[in-house]
Amino acid sequence: MGPVKAPLTMLAVLTFLAACQGEQEPVEAQRFSLDAARHVPTRPVASPDTEGAAWSVTNDAQAIAFGRRGSTPLLTLACDLKKAPVQFRIVRHVTAQPGEKALLPVIGNGTISRFKVDATLAGGEWRWEGSLPASDPSLDVFTGPRELEATLPGGGSLLIEGSRIPGEFVNWCRAGGKVQRVEAAEDADAGKAKQPSPAPPAR
Repeated sequence: MGPVKAPLTMLAVLTFLAACQGEQEPVEAQRFSLDAARHVPTRPVASPDTEGAAWSVTNDAQAIAFGRRGSTPLLTLACDLKKAPVQFRIVRHVTAQPGEKALLPVIGNGTISRFKVDATLAGGEWRWEGSLPASDPSLDVFTGPRELEATLPGGGSLLIEGSRIPGEFVNWCRAGGKVQRVEAAEDADAGKAKQPSPAPPAR
């Protein structure tokens, strides 16, 4: 009978422990989002190599893009003349996650401007975009010929060689797209003024 009592005693102990555990308060449940659990933070993007990059006018002539010819632009400045007031859009072509927001500081021409940008889906690409009135003084950072530096958290620093193109584009946008026509007219008038007067007829 000895060997039978040991298992019975162990069974009683296990039953007692189970009963004690049943009387404990349940652990508080924690709620979490499956999307948040699945999200893996992206690695910071290294500062892009801008060797050979330059400004170019887009096909619709409503924007200028900085980057290598034939490659995805690194930065785009766009003008929406159809809106009132005229809107200026800044696009940093770095992969963004839906719902994210950031500040895009741009340093240059003795000015520091910080633009609010949001993750935006356009053309199948999640990228950083910010929009503001073309008259906003923060756009003055683009209106000089000096080097620019645009830094995006996690997206590296974009160094842009000095050029007059961004400033000319900002001024064109602010004037509603009329600057080039006005300058052309002024150049034509100046050309006429420089023409020599006809010589008086010989006597």
